[in-house]
Amino acid sequence: MQRRRIILVTGAASGIGAAICRSMAGPDTAFLVHTRRNREGAEAVAADIDRAGGQASVYLADLADRDAAAATVAETVRIFGGLDVLIANAGFADRTPLADLTDAAMTASVETIQGAFFRLARAAIPHLTTATDARIVAVSSFVAHTFRTDIATFPASAAAKAGLEALVRALAVELGPLQVTVNAVVPGFIRKDAGAHRAIDPGALAAQAAKIPLGRIGLPDDVAAAVAFLASPAAGYTTGQALHVNGGLTI
Repeated sequence: MQRRRIILVTGAASGIGAAICRSMAGPDTAFLVHTRRNREGAEAVAADIDRAGGQASVYLADLADRDAAAATVAETVRIFGGLDVLIANAGFADRTPLADLTDAAMTASVETIQGAFFRLARAAIPHLTTATDARIVAVSSFVAHTFRTDIATFPASAAAKAGLEALVRALAVELGPLQVTVNAVVPGFIRKDAGAHRAIDPGALAAQAAKIPLGRIGLPDDVAAAVAFLASPAAGYTTGQALHVNGGLTI
């Protein structure tokens, strides 16, 4: 009988996070579906997991709150009895030019993206080091790599995501001897769910397709497939990597 795999996905109520849950759901899986406030979306994702034969529980927390990450990990362990896979997806994009950024806005990006990942990983490590095929996967962004005059820049988001990737590499070295792999997936331009917050309006997003060798904007499922691989037992010899899922966008 296959052992149940316990998976925590943050920012899982819509978009990439929801696609990750749906792509990985199946018998012998259990998910903590995290969202900041979109309970309706998270419950829809949990229902899809249940229909696929898995188990799911919804948990609301603002990961900018410094106590929220540890509480989210603790809730996963309380409900399901352990943790095998941490997928840190929650975040947001901020296009504000650097000269116009306030201290508060910069701090918000760093705390929600880089700080939340640090605190989630720190809380998860004691559980992951006793798990089998333990995985940490962080969702980064092309904005930490692509700096061109023909593509919008996201200074605060870029800094936070770059820090996130540095933590991924450091953790991969620290946790390698314990057989915990740590990787990042780096999406390019990805289509948003209807009604979701957009840092780039749909018309401008569509125009970016001309800059992408594959000629289209990516889908959440494209990213989810890469995350699912890195979170799987099959990826046991892949660690400390940043896997770009961007249709060939030049960085």
